[in-house]
Amino acid sequence: MLEKTWRWFGENDPISLREIRQIGVEGIVTALHHIPNGEVWSCEEILKVKKNIEQHGMRWSVVESLPVHEQIKWGGPLRDGLIENYRQSLLNLGQCGVDTVCYNFMPVIDWIRTDLNHQLENGGESLFFDFVDFIVFDRFILDRAAAEASYPPELVEQAHIRVQQMTDADKDRLIDTIIVKTQGFIDGISADNPQQAVKLFKELLKQYEGIDENKLRINLKYFLDAIIPTAEQTGIKLCIHPDDPPMKVLGLPRIVSSLSDIQWILNAVDHPANGLTFCAGSLSAGAHNELTSIIETVANRVYFVHLRSTERCEDGNFYEAEHLKGSVDMPAIMKTLLQEQNRRKSTGLTSWRIPMRVDHGHKLLTDFDGAYNPGYPLIGRLKGLAEIDGLQHGIAAMLNYAERSV
Repeated sequence: MLEKTWRWFGENDPISLREIRQIGVEGIVTALHHIPNGEVWSCEEILKVKKNIEQHGMRWSVVESLPVHEQIKWGGPLRDGLIENYRQSLLNLGQCGVDTVCYNFMPVIDWIRTDLNHQLENGGESLFFDFVDFIVFDRFILDRAAAEASYPPELVEQAHIRVQQMTDADKDRLIDTIIVKTQGFIDGISADNPQQAVKLFKELLKQYEGIDENKLRINLKYFLDAIIPTAEQTGIKLCIHPDDPPMKVLGLPRIVSSLSDIQWILNAVDHPANGLTFCAGSLSAGAHNELTSIIETVANRVYFVHLRSTERCEDGNFYEAEHLKGSVDMPAIMKTLLQEQNRRKSTGLTSWRIPMRVDHGHKLLTDFDGAYNPGYPLIGRLKGLAEIDGLQHGIAAMLNYAERSV
């Protein structure tokens, strides 16, 4: 079976390690959220978290994330020192026995949604991306003039109409959703008011003026060339997370949005330590991505898995679907993952299990009473974990039966 893991946001997470252990989780996915981005993670701080997890009968399976500083991404004057700090953090993690690190190379903004409380027919709530609302944010709130030419004309026209219908409170809510709530609860922007958040955000965007996809790829390779030898030395596997959504946004380059992007990264530094976090949800938000083809092509370099699904709408919008529904052929993906895991085990690898976590669950039942981070409620994720675990047991039994019948 894939290793069942759960994202935990540290001692401030409303879901405790004791509760997580009760639901059958084997490993924890977390980070040192209290360490400022760019500073070294010391062995002392790493071991505090690791021992706490182990005392609750689980292991620290994956670091998500060891953040990559923006200066590394855009190639600022401080990047070499920041890369050295990153290398030292990897050395310390390896020394402490933590061997998988998920990271992303998305400029400025991580995952993007425009509505954190999208109403579902069953009474639950989901995360939603509305293309027109996002254009409103880009063109009329950020006031980015180039936005008009960045999107289909018919959607831009709809945005012109919608912004006229929005109140100041509607706009503030959109700012809070895109800049603060889906970013700031980990290591992104926090601000006293929406206007201040916009000002800080626009300052970050300016750093990427003149940075296109080619330059961002060069900067990623520069980073990988520096840290992959350290990963090899420590036995750590690095796995880059896909862009979410997998498309160009805000004029920023995005370089982990397709199979060709992923292959470029894996080939740029062709080493087993340079791997992928296969996020089915992020990749499925792009109609250009055929997920079963992607996982079949790069399975041997997948070291961590996010299993969730999105439902794409005809107008380009999408929302978080139930874990076994939506646009993702989850049974086909699970079959490939289990086969890859069996292959690793058969070759004698000691670290043959692939950590898996469900992601972005619906808000259900008592989730409405809890102060959970967006996309990370208890009941909704527990439902998703039960569904995914049942799926993997069924497919594993089918594969075992097929082997015995040969």
